[in-house]
Amino acid sequence: MVRMDTESADIKAIEEIVATVEQVQRARDAEGFLALFHPDALWTTAHGKVLIGFDAIAEFTRAVLPNAEWDGEVTYEAVHIQFLRPDVAAVKIRQIYHSPAGDTEGAPLYVMTKQPDGNWLLHAAQNTEVRAA
Repeated sequence: MVRMDTESADIKAIEEIVATVEQVQRARDAEGFLALFHPDALWTTAHGKVLIGFDAIAEFTRAVLPNAEWDGEVTYEAVHIQFLRPDVAAVKIRQIYHSPAGDTEGAPLYVMTKQPDGNWLLHAAQNTEVRAA
C-alpha cells in the first residue's frame, strides 16, 4: 500500500515537471527550462544534436530558446510513465506545436531521476520529430 501512495505521488510530481516544460517552452524561458535538469544530464535535440552535461545543454538552450520563432502554442503530455526503479522513470511525451499552418508533433522520451530531496529532474532525453507517413 505504501508503494502505491509513493508511486502516485511520484507520477503526479513527474506530470508537474512535464507541465513545467510546457510552460517554460511557451514562455521561451531558458533559465526555467534549465532548472529542470540534473547536472549530469544528456539531451539529444529533435534534429540529432547531442548535448552532454549541464553546461552544453545550458549553452544551447540560452542561445536557441529565447529566440525560437513559432506561431501558436506548444503542448506537452506525459502519455506513459514507466518506473525502471523507484527513483528512475522513463517518460514518453506527446509534444504538439499548434500553429496556423497546421500541427506538428514531437515524441520526446525523458529519463528522469528522483533526487535525495524528493524532486524529479530530467537526466537524459531524446526528442524526436514525428513525420507524417
